[in-house]
Amino acid sequence: MADPLLIILAPPRSFTSVVCAMLGQHPQMYGLPEVNLFSAETMRERQGMLRWRKPGESGLLRTVAQLWGGEQTMQTVALAKRWVQFRLESACVSVMRELMEKVRPRIIVEKSPSTTRRIDCMQRIRRAFPGARFIHLLRHPRTQGDSLFAMVKNNRAPVSVAQELGALDFSTDPPTLDLQKVWYALHMNIYTFLQTVPRDQWIRIRGEDLLSDPDHYLAEIAAWLGLRTDKEAIEMMKHPERSPYAGIGPLNAPFGNDGKFLRDPRLRPLPKGKEPS
Repeated sequence: MADPLLIILAPPRSFTSVVCAMLGQHPQMYGLPEVNLFSAETMRERQGMLRWRKPGESGLLRTVAQLWGGEQTMQTVALAKRWVQFRLESACVSVMRELMEKVRPRIIVEKSPSTTRRIDCMQRIRRAFPGARFIHLLRHPRTQGDSLFAMVKNNRAPVSVAQELGALDFSTDPPTLDLQKVWYALHMNIYTFLQTVPRDQWIRIRGEDLLSDPDHYLAEIAAWLGLRTDKEAIEMMKHPERSPYAGIGPLNAPFGNDGKFLRDPRLRPLPKGKEPS
C-alpha cells in the first residue's frame, strides 16, 4: 500500500519551491516547505547539520506553527521551537510520521534539496516509507548553474555543497566553481537511487515543461497518484501563492522556500523553450 508521501528530488534552484507549492494546493495533497528531515538520522544530528545554515531551520518551524498553532506568528514559531527541542532524541523519520498523521488523509509533498546530496539520505526514505512516490525534477544545467552562481555572488549558496561534490577548482586563485558539475553529481545521485525504486513509484519531469504547460503536467501527476484530475482541482494547483508557506514568514522563521519564490510566489507560465524571468 502506498505511503501518503510524495518526494520531489532535485538540486537547489530547480523550480522545487513553486512545483511543491502547486502540488500542495491540490485538495488531496499538502505541500511542505523545506523541512530537511531526511538528511540526518536523528533530530539532534539534524540540529548540528543546520547549525551553520540557519535558514534551513525555518521550514519545519513554520510547518509545526501552522499545523499545531493554526497560524505562523512569532508566538507560534516560538512554541514550534519547543516542539522541536522536545524531539531532539527522536528519529527524523518519526517526526515526518507525525506531520503525515496531522494532515491525513492528504498526501504530504516534500522537496528539501539537501536530501539529494547523498544517496543514503534517499535510501532513508525508502526504509521508513517503502510506498513513497518520487518526482525526479530537472532543470537545464546552464540556467540552473546560472541561478546557483547568482546565489554564490550574494553569499547565499551552500559553497560547502560544491566542495563536497568536488566542484571547486583549486588550480585557480581564487578557486572557481563548476556548478554544472554539481548539477551532474546530484542528478546522478538521484538516478542511482531511483534504480532501486519500483518503476511505478517514480516519474521524471522537466521543470520547464511543467511550467510551460501546467494544465497537462499537473493533471498527469494527479492521475499517476490516483487523485482528482477535474478542472477545479487543476485550477487550484495553479495558485501556489495560496500555500500557507508562500511569502516571507515571521522574523524568527522567515524562510523555508527559495527567496525569489517567497518574494513573488505566483505561477508565471513559461513560454515553451524559454526560461522564467
